[in-house]
Amino acid sequence: MSSDESVLAAEGISVRRAGQVILDDVTLSISAGSRTLIRGPSGAGKTTLFSVLGLLETPDTGRLLVDGTDASTLPERRRAQLRRDAIGFVFQDFQLVPDLTARENALLPQTHGGSHEADWVDDVLGRLDIADRADRYPATLSGGEKQRVAIARALANRPAVVLADEPTGQLDPETTDQVMDLLVALHESADTALVTISHDPALASMFERTVRLQAGGLVSET
Repeated sequence: MSSDESVLAAEGISVRRAGQVILDDVTLSISAGSRTLIRGPSGAGKTTLFSVLGLLETPDTGRLLVDGTDASTLPERRRAQLRRDAIGFVFQDFQLVPDLTARENALLPQTHGGSHEADWVDDVLGRLDIADRADRYPATLSGGEKQRVAIARALANRPAVVLADEPTGQLDPETTDQVMDLLVALHESADTALVTISHDPALASMFERTVRLQAGGLVSET
């Protein structure tokens, strides 16, 4: 897929809850291999937008295309397959399975999807400098190490796009810089688009484009 083709596109997405507008006619296109930062204050709708873009939530109105597939009318089983194969997730709270080792956590998308590229995951763990932690359990890892495992998991299936929701929210400034540098470098080598949702303006310099979300709508773009 060429860099000018969209791997993720939201068209007129709106979400309402209990009569309140959470997202209001959001339209956003993410190109293959690109880096986009979505910024906004607390309550702007960032987490809901993350859920909609990741096929974790269905919008009330609008259309979402993922890697060329219109996900708007797919049954849940097909949405789950598309989510697993085309989207990688990095969460603020890591969401690692506590009774699986770091390597087993990183391999989960392949385990569920039936692909067999363990060598790729091992390579990513090495590049993240946590190969020596592969057999350790999440409870024995630092916050930065957990987030590196989460990054490896997000890239396990070489997805079309990686969505990161406040990926540095639980990290100290030094670890934040290290983790973001690695995330950007690995997204480039995996040839995947990277969409990061964050309130932190300090991350903007690492992205080609910054979009601002406020009161549920996109209000500016640079």
